[in-house]
Amino acid sequence: MFVQTEITPNPNSLKFLPGKVVSNGGSFEITKKDNVKNELITNIMSINGVEGIFLSKDFISVNKYNDTPWDEIKHIVISLINDFYSSGKDYVINKDINESTNEDLNEIEKKIIKILDQKIRPAVAKDGGDIRFKEFKNGIVKVQLQGSCSGCPSSTMTLKQGVQNLLCHYLPEVKEVVAI
Repeated sequence: MFVQTEITPNPNSLKFLPGKVVSNGGSFEITKKDNVKNELITNIMSINGVEGIFLSKDFISVNKYNDTPWDEIKHIVISLINDFYSSGKDYVINKDINESTNEDLNEIEKKIIKILDQKIRPAVAKDGGDIRFKEFKNGIVKVQLQGSCSGCPSSTMTLKQGVQNLLCHYLPEVKEVVAI
């Protein structure tokens, strides 16, 4: 098995592509190893210098602390991913661990989520991250940036010039987008 890596706009985040399914149940961000009972996630989070992990359908983004060089982490992560899949496992996560449902949302919130899902999330995923709708109130959309997008130096520009402009274009009710 050959695990590929891709750089992201965030210098403290690297995207690992195992060439296999990572998550069958949506995306998931982990920042504390104590919260997860998954061998691969626990092992990666135990690497000195790793700050968090983001799992998506076909990639794993690893975020490191600013003062830790990638050459101290990268080969360990690749080795752990190889060992995990070589042991016969087909995916890291096989269930929907995201609790949110769209049933309690109003029409504008459903439209916001649809635009995020169809127009924004695919672009953000290419950079190793994700964007989640959290709230719409008084013209302000609150979103959570995950994975490589979390803490990325260019995320503010992406949020304002990309996400906000797109949502305002399609939905006049939206006046601003902020990250929480």
